[in-house]
Amino acid sequence: MSNSVTKLCVLISGNGSNLQAIIDEIKAGRLNAEISGVISNRPTAYGLERAKEAGINAVCLDHTGFDSRESYDGALKAQIEAFGADCVVLAGFMRILTPEFVDSFAGKLVNIHPSLLPKYKGLNTHQRAIDNGDKEHGVSVHFVTPELDGGPVIIQSRVPVFEDDTASDLAERVQEQERRIYPLVLSWFSAGRLSMRNNKAVLDEQELPESGYASD
Repeated sequence: MSNSVTKLCVLISGNGSNLQAIIDEIKAGRLNAEISGVISNRPTAYGLERAKEAGINAVCLDHTGFDSRESYDGALKAQIEAFGADCVVLAGFMRILTPEFVDSFAGKLVNIHPSLLPKYKGLNTHQRAIDNGDKEHGVSVHFVTPELDGGPVIIQSRVPVFEDDTASDLAERVQEQERRIYPLVLSWFSAGRLSMRNNKAVLDEQELPESGYASD
């Protein structure tokens, strides 16, 4: 592959459905990138098997083997650097990262979060949307900053909330959108069109609004 191909390191904790979407887009030639490595903090994460089946280097850094968040993040940083990553992709990585780690990858660290940020930072977003009687819910891709789920939004996709929805129903609807918009964002990054400047997401030299690039 040419040197212009962006190297991604994907961090996971579970099933790896977004990882699979990225693998599929690369294989289809729609995303000019390669996944140089996949890292999980959980040895049972099925995403590790997805990576191996695709011939991608897959490593488990089990967080239970470290005595502090700082020591874990130091090992994580070293592994990402060993993979030569240009962009670090959080795809269901269920760890709060230290500010030092985040700052070391500033502008190269992206995350997908199952809510329309700034609504519902943290966990249990689907049930919280239902409990609050929301008529719409969705997903956000954003640059990562030290504030939890607080970095500048790149894109959001919205889904309806129906009266008889369960959290599982809503999660399934949101995940369909996740698999569509995450590879799109990575294609922008890989093409040099997307960056973070002054804590703002910038696409094609234009600062994006707080809700990111409009996507319905």
